Amino acid sequence: MCILLKEERDSKKILLAMKKRGFGEGKWNGVGGKFDQARDKNIFDTATRETKEEIGVDIKNPERVAILNFYFPYKREWDQSVHVFFARSWENIPQETEEMAPKWFGINEIPFAKMWDDDRYWLLDVLAGKKIRADFTFREGEIIDKKEINFLEDI
Repeated sequence: MCILLKEERDSKKILLAMKKRGFGEGKWNGVGGKFDQARDKNIFDTATRETKEEIGVDIKNPERVAILNFYFPYKREWDQSVHVFFARSWENIPQETEEMAPKWFGINEIPFAKMWDDDRYWLLDVLAGKKIRADFTFREGEIIDKKEINFLEDI
């Protein structure tokens, strides 16, 4: 998952995108997808490729800020490990696609009520410069049941 960051005079903005179909439909999130062994050499390639496919942006030098493990005991096929990247440099203007509709948000405007339940527990920390590895277990309704967050020096 990749989140674009833009620093303006006295404020920082992040680019989130509304998921228009499939897993996570109707939620604001970073852009991203699954590692493709045929096309990606590593997870950084995945972040770069998926950001291009989902919003038309070519990111430069993505910085990994978190690794999040998600567990859904009621629907095991949803279990996943997500590497979160920030991009501060890119080419092209974010565009809406069939998959996602991007929008810039100020840090005080992040729409947590319309995001995955876990985001409220880690996103502001990584925006403040912390690196984390976390485990989140969801109960039905995609509500956090258990969480463990570890702060790291590097990922």
